[in-house]
Amino acid sequence: MSATHKSLDVVRSYYEEAVKVLQVNEGVASLIWSTDREIRVQIPIVRDNGVLEVYKGYRVQHNNARGPYKGGFRYHPTVDAAEVTALAVLMTLKTALVDVPFGGAKGGIAIDPKKFSQRELEQITRRFTNGIMPVIGIYEDIPAPDVNTNPQIMAWFMDEYSRKHGYSPAIVTGKPIEVGGSQGRNEATGLGVAIVTEQLCKTLKQDLKGKTVIIQGYGNVGSNAARCLAERGAIIVGISDVGGGKYSPKGIDLEKALQVQKEDGSLQKLDSAESLTNEQLLEKPCDILVPAALDGVLTGENAPRIQAKMIIEGANAPTTDDADQIFEQRGILVVPDILANAGGVTASYFEWVQNLQQLSWPLDEVRHRLQIKMTSAFEATWKMAQKYHTTLRKAAYLLAVKRVADATVLRGYH
Repeated sequence: MSATHKSLDVVRSYYEEAVKVLQVNEGVASLIWSTDREIRVQIPIVRDNGVLEVYKGYRVQHNNARGPYKGGFRYHPTVDAAEVTALAVLMTLKTALVDVPFGGAKGGIAIDPKKFSQRELEQITRRFTNGIMPVIGIYEDIPAPDVNTNPQIMAWFMDEYSRKHGYSPAIVTGKPIEVGGSQGRNEATGLGVAIVTEQLCKTLKQDLKGKTVIIQGYGNVGSNAARCLAERGAIIVGISDVGGGKYSPKGIDLEKALQVQKEDGSLQKLDSAESLTNEQLLEKPCDILVPAALDGVLTGENAPRIQAKMIIEGANAPTTDDADQIFEQRGILVVPDILANAGGVTASYFEWVQNLQQLSWPLDEVRHRLQIKMTSAFEATWKMAQKYHTTLRKAAYLLAVKRVADATVLRGYH
């Protein structure tokens, strides 16, 4: 790989440890780590003011040993080849861990979507679709939404691809239900967080009901995780957004929190709870901590002050390597991101299957299938952790790497 990124360095350290433990052939290990294809495209558009501007788009296809490439694309000013490469590797491992027949990919465009009109965003999306069209397909590479991309953008992507290939809803997931999207897709990542939390408690012979939970980040993942955990009897005592955190030992009124957030665009007017910074919220007492916002929020500096007994990683890479070591020493169980937040890609798989079969599953069926998949992935990871006497994170990497390596060897190297 030509790209380097802080997240990629962390992933590589766990990957190399897994390869060593599993005694994967050196050549096979090198092949798996290498990206299959890295694409950079120009995206020229005429802005609403008549000015021609050119942006950069990326698509990295990491590995397809276990199935078509799968991964979202994001619109964010910091997008570059290094970031996209790191996320593509994580997708390969995540799809293997939850055992869906996909490989890993990721993409993005280096823009701030807030600075563009709806018409401009549509043109950018269609240009990007055309730029990567030669290397995508319903059995080749299936994109999905990510940071700052949404069902509408997926609909434009699907429509542009369909103009050249005929109606093809299976080319992208995360679409509106009206054009082939799946019931339950929006809640899936948060629901997956709740499912693995419940399974962890059951495995430890504990009851999730009555446990206190702090969730950092109250976007799609955090808000759905809060709702699903509360439905299972947990008490949500802390939530936060970019403006700061809210904490109440008696529990947060989630419906009121969503209403305040919808009306004001922030949780800060939720007057029934104590106001804190995001950093302070992480260190408040709770049984379960769910970082569901940014990466790198749990560090070697604040890890000794974290009071949670379990950490469920709703966000990608919220825990730094040194923090991870501190949590292991302190006996704090961490369910890693590639397992905890894999509900989204699992539901994307369900959407893809429905599109290929030209079927539409009811919400209860999607939730039931997600429960089965996430529970199975957790149990397999726990079993691996017990076998090798290691952490859930290292066990998740062992399981994922083994599945990719096995598929690579069985298929051959061509």
